[in-house]
Amino acid sequence: MNILLHYAAGPGLAARLGALPGLSLTVVPEADDRAFRAALPGAEVIWHVLRPLSAADIAAAPRLRLIQKIGVGVNTIDLDAARARGIAVCNLPGTNSRAVAELTLLLMLGALRRVAHMDAETRAGRGWSQPPALQDGLFELGGRTVGLVGYGAVPALLAPVLAAMGCTLLYTARAPKPEAEGHFRDLDALLAESDVVSLHIPETPETRGLIDARAIARMKRGAVLVNTARGGLVDQAALTAALRSGHLAAAGLDVFAQEPADPGDPLFALPNVVVTPHIAWLTTGTFDRSFAIAAENVRRLAAGEPLLHRVA
Repeated sequence: MNILLHYAAGPGLAARLGALPGLSLTVVPEADDRAFRAALPGAEVIWHVLRPLSAADIAAAPRLRLIQKIGVGVNTIDLDAARARGIAVCNLPGTNSRAVAELTLLLMLGALRRVAHMDAETRAGRGWSQPPALQDGLFELGGRTVGLVGYGAVPALLAPVLAAMGCTLLYTARAPKPEAEGHFRDLDALLAESDVVSLHIPETPETRGLIDARAIARMKRGAVLVNTARGGLVDQAALTAALRSGHLAAAGLDVFAQEPADPGDPLFALPNVVVTPHIAWLTTGTFDRSFAIAAENVRRLAAGEPLLHRVA
């Protein structure tokens, strides 16, 4: 079974992948379009990470039988093109949940304490000469109300940690969840009541642009927005305006409307923003859990057995 991993594997990951038994694996970095196009005709399985997999890519892979998302969100795959060819699409729910939950917490704390700004100022020799007004913009997480938009695997891991830190928890979902920590609210109420709003839903036609100028205006003055889900959930221009005006105190972002993000985006010029480059999922633990299941799906495909976590 010829497998194409579309990702730049570091030496440690390459060694772990090489130890997986019985796989014929080609690794192509996402930035190398020429090598990717050359590898597509022989690929029977694509292990897909982030670079969008288009209908043209799928058409260029006549032997393709399985697209395995290394992660959860399949919005970067042309599902209609896959369905038209009868190509299975699978994802890996839960394999990166702990990593995403931990980075979400990190971005909450980093935004509240202006960690990125303080890091840059300290490195530049200005750490001990900050303006006194900055003291009014440094906050603790404990004692604050945190609103979780969505209540899947990531919030289920994050909520007990936040509760232990002394946070009041709110959440919104399609319906109340008996197992959830915190109090159910509809989205408008959650936005109005929360000091920190954290996004944990997929990007779909219904959720795209969910956090727009109207939604941001409903948020408390001085609130913080954290997004480790998908950049398309947020109107980035409206967010930038709210951060610049002071309506929102800070933001912690791992995902963006355009990826890779434009370094000239005005969002990045703001001192009250902490950013990471869509790496909430990226840990060695995530890799180990993900590729074990991906390899099992390859075995199942070859054996004609039902695939794990098939979404299309």
